[in-house]
Amino acid sequence: MEPINEVKSVVTPLYQKNVDTDQIISKEFLKRIERTGFGKYLFYHWRFDAEGNPNSKFVLNDGRYKDSTILVAHENFGCGSSREHAPWAILDYGFRVVIAPSFADIFYNNCMKNGILPIKLAVDEVEAILSKEEYNVEVNLEAQTVTGEDGVVYSFDIDPYQKKMLINGWDEISLTFQYEDHIKAFELRKA
Repeated sequence: MEPINEVKSVVTPLYQKNVDTDQIISKEFLKRIERTGFGKYLFYHWRFDAEGNPNSKFVLNDGRYKDSTILVAHENFGCGSSREHAPWAILDYGFRVVIAPSFADIFYNNCMKNGILPIKLAVDEVEAILSKEEYNVEVNLEAQTVTGEDGVVYSFDIDPYQKKMLINGWDEISLTFQYEDHIKAFELRKA
């Protein structure tokens, strides 16, 4: 996993509430077993019409947000099934941070395990961010802040263990390797 600490970007505003994992990545795209290649299917049925033409009204087809790495949405983001493909698609598309008032628990944890920082902010804070056109923010995981280009600072909470994992770019396997010498010593004592 790539370490994550500071992310600066224009936010991609997704005004929908209760965005479920089937909307994030539809079931017909779940045939792959790799974690990559899913970004092109992110929000597919919102991004494209039945013939595969881009929907010019959908935010991911708006050139102003082409290089955005921060997605902002309303409450209950990632609800629905527990498919891990949803964070894979978000990450593969290029988002490193998702900000919302609330997340489905499994989706939230899957984000953490895949190197995406899910940030919970109050509803009024998210609405303030979404109300601004082409709004740039800086996310600082170490400081646990989201700072807008206008100087407004929003603070967020994160579990210290998850914070350490994201800042170091560790997954559970990487963490296990941190104790490789202890594991080998234990095995030698046991032999």
